Amino acid sequence: MGRPKQFDPDVAVERAMDVFWRKGYAATTPQDLVDELGIGKGSLYNTFGSKHALFERALARYRESQAEWLAELLDHPGTAKDRLRGALEALVALDLGDPDRRGCMAVNAAAESAPSDAETADTVRKMFARTEGAFRATVEEGQRAGEIDGGRDAASLAAWLLATVIGMRVMAKTAEDATQLRRVVDAVMGSL
Repeated sequence: MGRPKQFDPDVAVERAMDVFWRKGYAATTPQDLVDELGIGKGSLYNTFGSKHALFERALARYRESQAEWLAELLDHPGTAKDRLRGALEALVALDLGDPDRRGCMAVNAAAESAPSDAETADTVRKMFARTEGAFRATVEEGQRAGEIDGGRDAASLAAWLLATVIGMRVMAKTAEDATQLRRVVDAVMGSL
């Protein structure tokens, strides 16, 4: 019989998420994971199967945590436009407040791995669809309330908001301060 696990796999996935987010998939070595997780290589592979399998679990964990966070932001009291602005401003603050400037793990994974990794592409696509859906629901709410032009296609506006967020998250990796990103937020909100 094998020895019982001396670590919590959920905590290990959380820690692995941080390593992959910081370094990217390709630059993260199995030794990086072993060092960060505080487990042996045998335990790493026995529990997760492969570096890629652990990456997929970490990316799924990221997707769930970010989706919950965005849903909470968009569920705050206030007008739809205020909640959209609040979400965009919160993303700016989150990204600029991160000393490692990691950006969005899903955007990073899309740029790094998705072109050659169908499983990663599918995970990222699902996250983007969920985010776009949350934006669409908020836009439709704003249209029903008369604060966003009801003649505009809500699906197109939601896709535009998603593309804007993706771009902002990349821009934040090199931004010296929030000035340029705040201008983007102001332009978006003025265009709604």
